[in-house]
Amino acid sequence: MILRAAILGCGGFAHKHAHILTTFFQEEVELVAFCDRNEWKARAFGDQYSAGRAAVFNDHRTLLDQAKLNLLVVCLPPYGHSDEVELAAAHGVHLLMEKPIALSSEHAWRMVAAAEQAGIQTQVGFMNRFGEAVEQFHSLLASGAAGPAGLMSARYFCNSLHAPWWRVREKSGGQLVEQVIHMVDLMRYLLGEPATVYSRQANLFHRDVPNYTVEDVSATVISFAGGALGVIYATNGAILDRWISDYRVVAQNVTADFADANQATFYWTDEPGRRPTTITSTKDIYLSQMQDLLAAIRNGGATRTPLREGAKTLDLALAAARSAEVRAEISIEQ
Repeated sequence: MILRAAILGCGGFAHKHAHILTTFFQEEVELVAFCDRNEWKARAFGDQYSAGRAAVFNDHRTLLDQAKLNLLVVCLPPYGHSDEVELAAAHGVHLLMEKPIALSSEHAWRMVAAAEQAGIQTQVGFMNRFGEAVEQFHSLLASGAAGPAGLMSARYFCNSLHAPWWRVREKSGGQLVEQVIHMVDLMRYLLGEPATVYSRQANLFHRDVPNYTVEDVSATVISFAGGALGVIYATNGAILDRWISDYRVVAQNVTADFADANQATFYWTDEPGRRPTTITSTKDIYLSQMQDLLAAIRNGGATRTPLREGAKTLDLALAAARSAEVRAEISIEQ
């Protein structure tokens, strides 16, 4: 059976998923509908990716009532989430959701409850978990070959005004919650569950930009239940129109230097004479993310990043934001 799919939220990033579905999964998935509150955007997607054959909607409730979907790709901005997950779950529609899945913990866990009760498959768009270098290092940690991880540092640098909604904290959640959450998720994936978080955040470079209320510099320290520490430093005041996200992990037997999720060098500290291992991959991590979801839909089993994982990572990012507000360390409830 070919899965009937739709995209909800036809902004710039939705092109990535539409391209992947129509290029690599033509025999498994058909994009039958597009939905956006600006109907002309949905119609433009329909023209580009279905030669105008797909149905067009400007309301997700009507979409889910009428389109007879198997899969919904949700690319809404953080403030745009409402009851789409609950309704999709009620219709038995599987989900791929871009991050962050919500702007409050309560909303995120309502999504999790609805999805798990309905038994649908879900995947949150933390695509870095699928990088070749990340996968290999995760395997070393899981097997014990790397020894316990002790320290991870992550950098997220950019310099762009982004969309008007992104600059407003009430709509995006801030740079850490909306962007740097990718680094937050990787730390959870590699170091385990957090115990505490302390963050300092400020707007230093955009004070004169109207309606710019998010932070543009931040430094965050996370302690993990297993004893490891994580440090994330981020800014929206670095090199113009460049996005830099790299990270380093120190484990007992190996230190990993990641240029990105696909590129890394592993230095074997338990064997002084051993040559470093270099991983250089062109793997499409968005494609792998979709393959993982479709395999779960077809064959059962869990996806790598179900909604529950999205909610846990969101809780940590929101705790960091709260820490910055109260200038105190926050304990993370598990």
